Amino acid sequence: MDSLARNLPARPPYGLVVALAAIAVMAIPAAALMAQTSATPFAIAESGRSFATLQQAVDVIGEGRGTVTIAPGTYRQCAVQRGGDVTYLAAEPGTVTFDRTACEGKAALVLGGRSARVAGVVFRGMAVPDGNGAGIRLEGGDLTIAQTWFLDSQQGILTGDNPNGTIVIDKTTFSGLGTCENSAGCAHSIYIGDYGRLRVTRSRFERGTGGHYLKSRAAIAEIASNSFDDSNGRATNYMIDLPAGSRGQITNNWFVQGADKENYSAFIAVGAETITHPSGGLVVAGNDARFAPGVRRSSAFVADWTGEKLALGPNTLGTGIAPFETR
Repeated sequence: MDSLARNLPARPPYGLVVALAAIAVMAIPAAALMAQTSATPFAIAESGRSFATLQQAVDVIGEGRGTVTIAPGTYRQCAVQRGGDVTYLAAEPGTVTFDRTACEGKAALVLGGRSARVAGVVFRGMAVPDGNGAGIRLEGGDLTIAQTWFLDSQQGILTGDNPNGTIVIDKTTFSGLGTCENSAGCAHSIYIGDYGRLRVTRSRFERGTGGHYLKSRAAIAEIASNSFDDSNGRATNYMIDLPAGSRGQITNNWFVQGADKENYSAFIAVGAETITHPSGGLVVAGNDARFAPGVRRSSAFVADWTGEKLALGPNTLGTGIAPFETR
């Protein structure tokens, strides 16, 4: 493929991206680590105080700013953040699992404060009666996620609307997510509401179980250097769905469309529902897309309902994949 396309840079990093990297490698104060025991595994790093439940720690931070460090373990707990700026930080990435417990019938973390940051945490087995059980339900504020796992749940991340808000996701895995078997409609690996900006980088989407891998109504979507591996997906739909239109970029991603699809007509859909944002200039370039071995069909790489001029290609596409179709 064109080396220039493959080396297309992501847009310049924002302050949140820099903060995200810092969260992923930040040292936990010794006082917080010393305070954590099996009975009190949640500690506020700034004060060293420790608690038996995550909710207690979040409530103490309240409208302020703080970091909750979490000792290794599997927890049947959840928490609701109603204010403030809270960081949820695993003492060791991948050793902290929130398992099969949702607050308010929504998610393991229900976030409604000014901002939240999550690093190193595993969310697994989230299911609720309306079919929207998620690792994270974002109801307001900004969200930054680094090196986190969303596994075997109805949904990974579900958000409300915040036209002035920003969501940044980096080096995170979404596996075994999605369903269209409930009255509330489909759930997806990620479903972002009407946010100002979404940025997803260096993340993996795989083994979907229904719905889309990434659905976003954000005005600006920057989706770069991710892998979308649908080879073991089941009854899945689009890899990326921007149903309300969006500007930004979809660059340097790797896509494999599997055999078991509810809808295989396109890899990427733009403006398939009510269009509320402009899409002119949306860059789709430097990507690699193909069918899984043994799959023989036709599909569009990008399907567009907006009628606006997108900035397409070059992309490397496998046999049977049309670069672009209007709908």
